[in-house]
Amino acid sequence: MATPSDLTSQLAVNVLDANSLLAAFGVIGVGVVLFAETGLLIGFFLPGDSLLFTAGLLCTGTSDRSVHLSLGPLLVAAAVGALAGAQCGYLIGRKAGGTLLARSRSARLHEGAQRAEELLERYGYAKAIVLARFVPVVRTVLNPMAGALGVPARTFTLWQVLGGLVWSLGLTLGGYALGSSIPNVDKYLLPVIALIVLVSLIPLAAEVVRSRRAAKEAR
Repeated sequence: MATPSDLTSQLAVNVLDANSLLAAFGVIGVGVVLFAETGLLIGFFLPGDSLLFTAGLLCTGTSDRSVHLSLGPLLVAAAVGALAGAQCGYLIGRKAGGTLLARSRSARLHEGAQRAEELLERYGYAKAIVLARFVPVVRTVLNPMAGALGVPARTFTLWQVLGGLVWSLGLTLGGYALGSSIPNVDKYLLPVIALIVLVSLIPLAAEVVRSRRAAKEAR
């Protein structure tokens, strides 16, 4: 049974901080946050990348923090949250079209929607759906955009599952591997997370470079 102090700490959680989320909600929080970030437009600000990496790090037992997670349940929660969230976002897009996005006043959200639409048009459904997983905000809005633009359900499901597993399990296992090999790596958590986020953008950057080279050669 939760004590009053436990309830107070959960209510005081900082949703923008991965450590705060994990300390308050543990593995369940990972699944909920990923579902909200990838399935609900209101979750575009949530720290998916850093949450996954930090959660993997906290599974190693080498951290001096009080929070320790189990790797198996964490991987399940991460995968379920990421995949179910994306599918939910797609269904919302199919039903509501662009209505929900149009009502939002967030400039960052609208910018993400524009980038998501450009990805779908430039790279086709398969590449866009997979690449979007590695771009904050874009991974939130691409799913309803795909539904609104009429991407076939079977195509979307296939590629969102592939991209979702690579993203969610890859970042989690990356944090676990690094935490297992470097003692007290959590002391350098912020620069390490920044590096991981940059690395996660490599597939998108490589695809942009390849596309531009192809366009130049075609001229």
